[in-house]
Amino acid sequence: MLPRIASRAAGGCAVLLALTVFQPAARAQTATPPKTRNVVLIVSDGLRWQEIFTGADPTLMNEKNGGIWDKEQELRREFWRATADERRQALFPFLWTTVAARGQIFGNQTKGSIARVTNGLAFSYPGYNEMLTGHPDPRINSNQFGPNPNPTVFEWLNGLPDLHGLVSVYATWETFKDIFNVRRSNLPLQAGWDLPYRGKLSPRQELLNQLYRFTTRLDDEDVYNAFLQIPLLDSFREHQPRVLFVGYGETDNWAHAGRYDLVLHSAHIFDHFVEELWNTLQDLPAYRDQTTFIITTDHGRGSGPIDWKEHGVKQPGSENIWIAVLGPDTRALGERTHTAHVSQAQIAATVAALLGKDYRQAVPAAAAPIADVLSKRP
Repeated sequence: MLPRIASRAAGGCAVLLALTVFQPAARAQTATPPKTRNVVLIVSDGLRWQEIFTGADPTLMNEKNGGIWDKEQELRREFWRATADERRQALFPFLWTTVAARGQIFGNQTKGSIARVTNGLAFSYPGYNEMLTGHPDPRINSNQFGPNPNPTVFEWLNGLPDLHGLVSVYATWETFKDIFNVRRSNLPLQAGWDLPYRGKLSPRQELLNQLYRFTTRLDDEDVYNAFLQIPLLDSFREHQPRVLFVGYGETDNWAHAGRYDLVLHSAHIFDHFVEELWNTLQDLPAYRDQTTFIITTDHGRGSGPIDWKEHGVKQPGSENIWIAVLGPDTRALGERTHTAHVSQAQIAATVAALLGKDYRQAVPAAAAPIADVLSKRP
């Protein structure tokens, strides 16, 4: 298994009562009702802001620093371009031609746009807790922490009458069972190497289950992104949630493995998977022009020939992330420059506010939503 730092670092009843008490307080966050009816929060684990905004790093596209065994020239033909704008579009075509063009993206440090984690640890579980609950928790200091004592915004939304049963989680990392505390939240969750299909199966479904059973694993806790994508897209035939979390893990795993070529390939395919999900939803009447995507990462990484492989307090810069938003309530301001700082903690309240819900009324410790992405002005 690959660690997520040092390789991914080193009262249920009371909570349910609190959720019930807080439910009536959920009310419109904005003066006018949002056009967004559905929100999808998508995360690519450990994907650096440097690749998002400047594309492939030439200092890592070699065997010495990037662990590239062969085909270095082929990799350069695929992802190297003369300018940063060209390189990032080659690596993330959907993000830059659609998401950034029609929405907003924060976090380009070179242009004065700052997006950061606030938990002080910059590795996975603390980051996901901050992102999903709206505030850091100093108790959560390990990826092996166990069940999350903090209800996430997804659990809170699922407790509201109009959203109950319409919240789902798909993620490659098995630890999301703890992060979302599925025993308490009862959220439907497909995670890790759990077989995606049950009951009477079609030949196609049985084939994917066989791949889950018998594929050699890079990480015993983290299934390949491509294996998750198929049941995720299939799921919309039977169930159409209004609130969806999708967590992809390969960009972090390949970075820890020191394979920069595979980081680039998995990042490029991640962009394709986001586009594929967007197009799938736009083809469905319940989602078309009523859906907002929030796309981000759980932490940054170090820089330079060695530290890019790791993240955390020993790798400066790991606190720096990026956040992109595309949807009917978000003005097309594109790449943000010299904006007020945004933080990972703001994502939870933003998810709720896009649905017209006031998460901070229920959880005062949560950070405020990102105001700029909430009201699309004429």
